[in-house]
Amino acid sequence: MDPHHHPGISLDSLFLVASFVFGAVIGSFLNVVIYRLPDRSRSIVFPPSHCPHCSAPIRWYDNIPMLSYLLLRGRCRSCGEPISPRYPLVELCMALLSAALYARFGAGITFACYFPFLAALLTIIFIDIDHQIIPDVISLPGILLGFALSFVNPQVSWQQSALGILLGGGVLYGIAAGYMLLTRREGMGGGDIKLLAMIGGFLGWQSLLYVIFASSLAGSVVGIGAMRIQGKGGRTRIPFGPFLALAAMSYLFFREDIMALWQAYLATAGKG
Repeated sequence: MDPHHHPGISLDSLFLVASFVFGAVIGSFLNVVIYRLPDRSRSIVFPPSHCPHCSAPIRWYDNIPMLSYLLLRGRCRSCGEPISPRYPLVELCMALLSAALYARFGAGITFACYFPFLAALLTIIFIDIDHQIIPDVISLPGILLGFALSFVNPQVSWQQSALGILLGGGVLYGIAAGYMLLTRREGMGGGDIKLLAMIGGFLGWQSLLYVIFASSLAGSVVGIGAMRIQGKGGRTRIPFGPFLALAAMSYLFFREDIMALWQAYLATAGKG
């Protein structure tokens, strides 16, 4: 046995834990963005974190992602009012996404390119669920960032990114315009169109067919369920942004599997 060898934690495991912790810390900041961004009168930087009930400043030891929530048993230290479980949920989601990104691509340029993409998608999911809006202040800079990063991102070329932006925005715009002409009702907001353009910018045009198909399928299933529960029929409104975001996340992590399934489907369809 090598006398210099110490059985213990590998460097890979340390990086995995570090990416989880880093994701949780960023998730804590995303909570502030999700809570304050839809209200244009508020700043996401000032004032510092405080209780929404009693406005007492939150001390650093009560602001440790996930852990503080458990130690405080989900209540404000000052006024005892319940803290929304949304806060630790967002922190955990971002921590898991960050760890999954490291596990999938390792530490390097791909991680650096897709971490802000995943953070933006997670923020959009929760804001769209709450307010039925996708803020331009996330999606428009996201389109530019996706294209700019394509010059260093080994997963997508700048040509694929540019085509992804044009097709992503164009396809959904066409669907939305067609729906409006046929029904005289807005079926899709401009926010969804910009979001798909951002997704195309980060993942390339090849992702769009899957992202549109998977999000439409999942959205239809949930929409039919919501129609039955709410009893509003065709007037039932559910935000589409979360389905686009989740489809984009699944494509990022399972691209090879999705492409293999698609090839297998084409092969069997060709034989038929």
